[in-house]
This record gives sequence, C-alpha cells and structure tokens, in this order.
Amino acid sequence: MNAILHAIPALYALLPEVILGVLALLALALDLSVLRACALRVRMACAAWLGVAACVAAIAWLLLHVPAQSSVAGGMLAANSLTALVQVAMLVLSACVLLLWMDARTAHHAGESVLLILFATVGMLLLVAAQDLLLIFLSLELLSLPLYILTALDARRDVDGASSSAHAAEASLKYFLFGGVSSAMLLFGFSLLYGLANSTRLASVAIAVQAAPLQPLLLAATALIVVGLGFKIAAAPFHFWAPDVYEAAPASSAALIASGSKVAAFFLFFQIFTLGLTSARGWTLMLAVIAALSIALGSLAATVQTNVRRLLAYSAVAHAGYMLLAFLAGTRANLPALLFYVVTYALAALGFFGVVAVLENAGVGDTLEAWAGLSQRSPLLAGSAAIFLFSLAGVPPLAGFFGKFYLFAAVLQRAPIASIPFWLVVLAIAMSAVALYYSLRVLKPAFVADPAVGAGAIPIPFVSRVVVLLLAAAVIVLGCAPQLFLHWILCAIQTAGLR
Repeated sequence: MNAILHAIPALYALLPEVILGVLALLALALDLSVLRACALRVRMACAAWLGVAACVAAIAWLLLHVPAQSSVAGGMLAANSLTALVQVAMLVLSACVLLLWMDARTAHHAGESVLLILFATVGMLLLVAAQDLLLIFLSLELLSLPLYILTALDARRDVDGASSSAHAAEASLKYFLFGGVSSAMLLFGFSLLYGLANSTRLASVAIAVQAAPLQPLLLAATALIVVGLGFKIAAAPFHFWAPDVYEAAPASSAALIASGSKVAAFFLFFQIFTLGLTSARGWTLMLAVIAALSIALGSLAATVQTNVRRLLAYSAVAHAGYMLLAFLAGTRANLPALLFYVVTYALAALGFFGVVAVLENAGVGDTLEAWAGLSQRSPLLAGSAAIFLFSLAGVPPLAGFFGKFYLFAAVLQRAPIASIPFWLVVLAIAMSAVALYYSLRVLKPAFVADPAVGAGAIPIPFVSRVVVLLLAAAVIVLGCAPQLFLHWILCAIQTAGLR
C-alpha cells in the first residue's frame, strides 16, 4: 500500500506519457482486429486521428496541471512550467507529423506507424523531464529505436532509380549502427560520471564536478558525452547518417527526426552541460570546435546538393552548429534564445517536409529538376516552401530571422570582442548568407523554370493543406510577433526558478 501511495506522484506526473502509451497500443489493437477488413485509407485515418487525440489529451493535461516547480520519483524527474512548455511543443510537432502521415499514399502499416510515432514521442517527453543519467539513457533509447524502424517503414519511393525499400533499409541500418555507437559512448561517459559522483542524479554529479573540475576521468567522460550527443543532434563530424536518412526515409518519418527529436535532444544537451557539468573544464572549447565545423561544413556542403532532402540534412548540420553557440556561456543564460531558435527551426523543417510529403504522394521526385515549375503546378506548395526555406535561412520578417538575431545577440552580450564566441558568431552570420544562396537554388527552378511537358496541377489532400498552411502561418506570426512565444518561454523559466 505504501509503495502505491509513493508511486502516485510519479504516475500523476507521467500521465501524459501514460495517455500516449495506452492510446498507441489501442490504435495498434484496433488496426489488427476491428479495422483489419477495412480499406487502408480508413485504417490510416482512424489510427492517425487516435494518435492526434492522444497528443491533444496530453497537451490539455500539461496546460491544466502544471506545477510551478517539483521533482518526483526521488528527483529522477522534474515537473515544472519549463518542462511542460517544451513537452507541449513536442506534442504539437508530433500531432502535425501524424496528420501529414495520414495522407501518405506510400504508407502500408497503419497501427504500427502510429504506435512507433507515439512511443518516440513518449521518449521525447521523458527525455525533457529526466534528471537522472540512467533515465536519460533509457528515454533516449525509447526515442531512438522507433526512429530507426520508421526510417525503413512504408518506404515505396524510387530514389535515383533504385529500389526505395533497399535504399531506406540501408539508411535505417546506417542510422541504427551510428546510433548504437553513439549510445555506447554516451553510456560509457555516464558510467564515468557515476564513478566520480557515486550517484546518477544530475544534481549530485554537479556537486562532484564542482569539487574536482579538472580530473582526467571527468575530461574523458565529458568528451564521450559530447561525442555521443553529437551523433544525436547531427553535428559535424558526427553527421554522416543524416543525409542518407533524410533522403531515404518516408517524409513523415524524416519530419519527426528533423523536428521533435531535435527539440528534445538540444534541451537534453543543455540540461546536461548547464546543470550537471557546469563546473567542468574544457567542454566549451570542444563545443566551439564542433559548432564551427558544423556551421562551415553543413552550409558549404548544402550548396552542391541536387536533392532537396539531402540539402535540408546538411542545413540541419549547420543549424546544429548555430544552436551550439548557446552553450558557450556555460550557464543557463542563453536558454530562452535556444528554445525559441530550436522550436521555430523545428516548425520550419516540419513544414518543408510537409511540402515534400505532398509532392511525394503526387509522384514528384526530390531533385531540383523535379521541382521545376512548381509555382505553376501548385502556388500554395511553392509559396509555403519559400516561407520555410527563407525562415531557415534567416530572412526577415520570418521566425528564423528573429531566432538567429536573438541567439547571436545573446551570445555577443556575454562574449568580449575577439573571443572565440565572437568569431563564431561572425562565422555564423557569414554562413547565413550561404544559406540564402542554397535556398534560392531550390526556389529558382520552382519559380523560374517551366514544368515538364504534360505535368499538371498537383493535388493536395485537405488535411495536409491545412497543416502546411498552419505551419507557414506560425512561421510568419512568430517572426512578426516573437513576443507571443518568447513571453511564454521567459515566464516558464522564471516560474521554474531557473533565472
């Protein structure tokens, strides 16, 4: 009885995850039993709407039951306004992914796909709230394993004339192998931290690190954690899996990898290095080198891509470098700028993959040549793609511009002239001009070239049309009125007692 009473606060805090897990299993059970004889489109719609309902129910719970600041399960989980805000953002992104997946003509696994997407979302939610090294690792694996499967699931596209299933399976295997290596390195780093602190709690690790910030064992642990998490965020030189996965995965799977998982991974990265390893030495220099390499390599490699998915993958590498600039202060001071940047980046990346998903359903390829005359075939898709790409490039008045401006200003505010962060911001600004160039490379054939002979209008399913339009509107509104979201971020951080 006492055990049950002690478990109630944890179950209360984990109710959103429980809702997602139960409805994910229900979606699979219904698809395999009651709906088995129905048409595939009906099964997909039922499973997707059930998944969206799970996300909406979890969002409602988080908005109505947000504690100001508390910890549960002996400090393993944090439940406060900040974690609730990030979790709501990830649930919104997952719901949009489910809606885009519902219209996919290449999908063949209704219940299984929804189950995997929701389980990955559960991993994201736990990752944000985790304050314990073991729980962080388990949550990261719960997020990663469904993504490995989703990369190869329901792939029926032709990629450069090759079998799409074989190409997706190869990308999934590469993703799994790189992910396994990164998880092993991360777990090794965590084990070294446990040896130093004799505890897996981040708060205890912070105390142990503060007592001895220059131990060789601590430097080794920090390096292993940087490498392990560098794979997860696709930062150079740990990005090799990203171009293949972005290219071969179904559009909805790639959208989840590019949006929700990035939000969770960067928030985790920030938690570990500003809560557990704040007093450690050397990690800011490591992150500065990785940030510079990611910004330069990602931006320059994107300029020579002829496949829009691979171009977006290298763009994601560059954006990972931009986001790492927020860590160089070594404190939580840049957290508002990081959260605004990563969420608005996720919205734009998800929206662009929404456009790709509609084109995929219509049989339009991913090459720049295949996008020729897109503005004549579908002005809505061409205009939305322009909004998302310009936001990623940082063109005003879109959300990406304010995200970059706010992040760079926050870094420069704490960086003296001629310091490493200062020159990294200079590099980031220069590479933003390169980002505009490769964005225009995508849009030039879409708006200037004529469509192929016989190419007609592109049909857009109603749900996908609504999702793409809403995401485009969100990118515009958050660029013109960033205080709508920034005020929520600042209030959540202040309520959580982190300022």
